[in-house]
Amino acid sequence: VAYLIELNFLFSNSFPFDLQQTFLSSSDADDEPIKQLPKEILLRIFSYLDVVSLCRCAQVCKYWNVLALDGSSWQKINLFDFQRDIEGPVIENISQRCGGFLKFLSLRGCQSVVDKSIRTLAFHCPNIENLDLSECKKITDISTQSISKNCSRLAAINLQSCSNITDDSLKYISDGCPNLLEINISWCSLISENGVEALARGCKKLRKFCSKGCKQVNDNAISCLAKFCHDLMVLNLHSCESVTDASIRQIAANCHKLQKLCVSKCAELTDLSLMALSQNTPLLNTLEASGCRNFTDIGFQALGKNCKYLERMDLEECNQITDLTLAHLATGCPSLEKLTLSHCELITDDGIRQLAAGSCAAESLSVLELDNCPLITDRTLEHLVSCHNLQRIELFDCQMISRAAIRKLKNHLPNIKVHAYFAPVTPPPVTTGHRPRYCRCCEIL
Repeated sequence: VAYLIELNFLFSNSFPFDLQQTFLSSSDADDEPIKQLPKEILLRIFSYLDVVSLCRCAQVCKYWNVLALDGSSWQKINLFDFQRDIEGPVIENISQRCGGFLKFLSLRGCQSVVDKSIRTLAFHCPNIENLDLSECKKITDISTQSISKNCSRLAAINLQSCSNITDDSLKYISDGCPNLLEINISWCSLISENGVEALARGCKKLRKFCSKGCKQVNDNAISCLAKFCHDLMVLNLHSCESVTDASIRQIAANCHKLQKLCVSKCAELTDLSLMALSQNTPLLNTLEASGCRNFTDIGFQALGKNCKYLERMDLEECNQITDLTLAHLATGCPSLEKLTLSHCELITDDGIRQLAAGSCAAESLSVLELDNCPLITDRTLEHLVSCHNLQRIELFDCQMISRAAIRKLKNHLPNIKVHAYFAPVTPPPVTTGHRPRYCRCCEIL
């Protein structure tokens, strides 16, 4: 609350009379030691401060007030700490003070911000390059229309969970922001293939596209990205349930710079997608495929042969894969750092043995998630002793893993974090004698 008062105080058009009188009556002599520092040095120092620190500096003296509120010190502003408390007038006054200096602004979670404030921002800050409006639920297409008209240098915009945003917003951005490199429209349920097509046609430099949870983003939308945005490096299609192999194969064929791909919960995908990726995207380093139940060892064999830079893989609930997948990853992916195999119920100790014997295990592997893998036993932990860089392992509901084996692993890897759960043993029924006053668990405790 104190920070919010400072913001409103410093970015209001006029000070309250009593505060104004007190502030302006400070002695010039008090400022003299501070004025010995050149203006350029103070401005450079202020450029490293956050919003709150700048607001506090502005209240030290008149000299610092002028410099701390100089637009050059306000090129990057993150108001996430204030979240819902930020009102429109604060944004408008910040916009007027910063003007063309402002390049980065995050209003993430500021749910009171409305179109009027964004319109003022766009008009006064035409040089803004990175704008985060995620979870600003009151803004509409009017905001993006203003941004399109005034902010041609925009390189990144985050509209995640802006539920009133429609295809029109993507059309506006396409028309006015040709230099756009990144966009996040996750959970914008009103956006469809029409908006994505317009965006792809106008923003051909796009490198990052995130549409998590957008049910209307389909094969046609992704095919347009593949056709026009050949520099795409990051693609997140989490829960875009209608996406199929057809569009992923087009992405692979046209976007050879692809590094990170999320297709979790895209349940229609098959090994054909993995094969296409293996043949055309050698720079792929992250694959999130949780819930892709049609992926098998065949697809991951192809991926392991050609995608040598894979570092992170999430294969949770890819329940057709077996130890063969781990063998392929162990030999083909020496840089593998994080691997999730939770709910992969066919994985056994032998697969972990092969993974631990691979080149990635000793050098890179730091996180291994094995929740609900019912076939793994204490032998798995014995194999992992050789993974010297292993920092965390998940073993929830692995009923054949014992506490003793975990203690032994920790003796060899003292810094490792092991997350496991052991259900309490059900006490045997009492068949003879008097019924005990407390259950066995309570007696032990």
